Amino acid sequence: MIKIAKIFLFLGGFFFLMVSCEKANTLQSKEIASNNTTEKDAAITPDVQMVLIKGGDYQPFYGEDSTLVKVDDFLLDERPVTNAEFLDFVKKNPQWKRSEVQTIYVDDTYLKDWQDDETLPKDADPNAAVVYVSWFAAKAYAKSAGKRLPTLDEWEYVAMADEETANARDKPDYSAHLINLYNEKNRQKNKVKISAPNYWGAYNMFDLVWEWTDDFNSIMTTSDSRTAEFDDKGLFCASAATTTTDVLNYASFMRYAFRSSLKANYTVGNLGFRCAKDPQNTSK
Repeated sequence: MIKIAKIFLFLGGFFFLMVSCEKANTLQSKEIASNNTTEKDAAITPDVQMVLIKGGDYQPFYGEDSTLVKVDDFLLDERPVTNAEFLDFVKKNPQWKRSEVQTIYVDDTYLKDWQDDETLPKDADPNAAVVYVSWFAAKAYAKSAGKRLPTLDEWEYVAMADEETANARDKPDYSAHLINLYNEKNRQKNKVKISAPNYWGAYNMFDLVWEWTDDFNSIMTTSDSRTAEFDDKGLFCASAATTTTDVLNYASFMRYAFRSSLKANYTVGNLGFRCAKDPQNTSK
């Protein structure tokens, strides 16, 4: 009965997301169309190590069939972007300060806990993950650093790993352990890298913040579009929601459901990001 209840909860959640996605279409299109008008961002050089993720095939949580998704080699920041690093970014790029940013790129909670444009919250650790940043702001930061946001498939590919293995999803306690981490209160206030890295050398995939991905809403697509080039509209909404390959993997469902409820200008108190890069572009 518990399994059946989870399945109904899952299906009901996706129905809600489909309705919400349709309502968001008009605003998202306007936001994306305006994204090309931002001024050029000044370069930054954050002091963060990147780990090489060796690509391979993996079975995504979503999808109407059992098609494996191929992930190519890529580089990933070993940890999320910190408060101190984002502060440096806005100082060098004042167009992203809270009082200066164009409202089409952020909602009214952008950096809401900061004391002012250049002062972190009183209780914030500079080495904690930055939160209350929109997808647009995260994209701008990544571009300024000579990087990009990881794709959804890249992020989830790395997220399969525990400390010992590249794919821990078949371990009985894997999902339960992640759910326990997600339920910890105020976890976003902790410093980065206080927990052990996973198999790839990536820290804090689950125990600090949710993280933006470049195509964060691509779950709302058909299976064919997973291998197609995304147009801007496809990043956020598509014709139908997909089914899942494992409706009982509730930790994965939580991540996908959360991402699919977002708009690009949303800012959330437990949502941050990390950057990625293609292996051939190794110079900063």
